[in-house]
Amino acid sequence: MTALPLTDFDYEYPEELIASSAAEPRDSARLLVLDRAAGAVEHAVFRDLPGS
Repeated sequence: MTALPLTDFDYEYPEELIASSAAEPRDSARLLVLDRAAGAVEHAVFRDLPGS
């Protein structure tokens, strides 16, 4: 596996959209899930893993 350059991960993100504390309850944290094979993106919550 080839390492990706760190600059590939540089992007602008609004400060107000960055969480400043953990979700309560912790397993209610939201996730963005990528299906690599299909290229599909879906929203999920941590408690749904690994079922997605």
